[in-house]
Amino acid sequence: MSKKYFGTDGIRGRVGEYPITPDFMLKLGWAAGMAFRKMGACKVLVGKDTRISGYMFESALEAGLTSAGADVMLLGPMPTPAIAYLSRTFQAEAGIVISASHNPHDDNGIKFFSGKGTKLPDELELMIEELLDAPMTVVESSKIGKVSRINDASGRYIEFCKSSVPTGTSFSGMKIVIDCAHGATYKVAPSVFRELGAEVVVLSAQPNGLNINDNCGSTHMGQLQAAVLAEHADLGIAFDGDGDRVLMVDHTGAIVDGDELLFIIARDLHERGKLQGGVVGTLMSNLGLELALAELSIPFIRANVGDRYVIAELLERNWLVGGENSGHIVCFNHTTTGDAIIAALQVLMALRARNEGLAQTRQALRKCPQVLINVRFGGGESPLEHPAVKEASARVTQAMAGRGRVLLRKSGTEPLVRVMVEGEDEAQVRSYAEELAKLVSEVSA
Repeated sequence: MSKKYFGTDGIRGRVGEYPITPDFMLKLGWAAGMAFRKMGACKVLVGKDTRISGYMFESALEAGLTSAGADVMLLGPMPTPAIAYLSRTFQAEAGIVISASHNPHDDNGIKFFSGKGTKLPDELELMIEELLDAPMTVVESSKIGKVSRINDASGRYIEFCKSSVPTGTSFSGMKIVIDCAHGATYKVAPSVFRELGAEVVVLSAQPNGLNINDNCGSTHMGQLQAAVLAEHADLGIAFDGDGDRVLMVDHTGAIVDGDELLFIIARDLHERGKLQGGVVGTLMSNLGLELALAELSIPFIRANVGDRYVIAELLERNWLVGGENSGHIVCFNHTTTGDAIIAALQVLMALRARNEGLAQTRQALRKCPQVLINVRFGGGESPLEHPAVKEASARVTQAMAGRGRVLLRKSGTEPLVRVMVEGEDEAQVRSYAEELAKLVSEVSA
């Protein structure tokens, strides 16, 4: 049975405390269908990744939605961002994804999109949560929802991805290795890059329900690194299980993370006069990204870790580009959420514009050494509130004079304080981190 619930783009809070079981999915489908129907006619798209429990949960969710009078359109295995796009295309009231993203096959969860391909309005989320506590009733038989299947969903999404680059774009002469993580991109990603002219070598595109993210994809890069070297490829692209996360490998086999990909995309937009504002990263974005953008006079701000927080900052500031070092990259000039295939295409366009390889282009961002030390404490008052810790943190920050930073934060799941120091001098960074970690440990004793 699925162990976890994930609500990255939708229902959150109390609902996240429920284990994912068929009866919960049935009730959640009913609650969502009842809430959506209050908006008028109700059409809901349902997609999933390739994990085996998706079949079971899809059926339960479908039954719940139709019992509430919602019409359901099934997409089958499709990347999460594809559901966001297709929800807009089919003018649905909502899109639902059954996926646990980059997690193992025995996890699963659910994500919601509005009909505009964005997160659900807060009032709608609250309504669904309240309905979960209400007795489940079935609408009269004449109002039970109908179910259909969209057979051309993959083709529609492939064309959408290709539309994110100018008409006539060709990656002819470029050899690419793609790792699909045995996940939701296994059909569409190879087609997108092949139809744009690239020579494509495909890895991990034989899902069996149990092998999603299993030693492959963006969370396990070794297979891709080896294949890029063996194939003498120009670069490699790794997706996660649901297709909203991307990392790359250059021709030397070196991993190129989300911070570097975000910089490449932002710089290209900036040079073409199309950036619109600045870039949103997270608290964990490497200082090197911030410094490299500053050299180009590109504003940069940090959101909390999590793509929902990146998206919220982008919307508030009316900016276009943001992301995380894990590979969630949002390009609002093309789509409404993080989309790994579209982000990868923007990187390839930037490489072509500069007539450079990935190894050369990434050199413009020099990542700063980062030292992270976990310090256990025994509960009670947080060591972060201790005056000595605050003073030491401020002193170290001042000493690095804008060329380094300190991040002290409590773990959300364990009694740990994470002490992170980042700067240009590795020895100095390590010394500061050890000093602060020792102090946090002393005041916690």
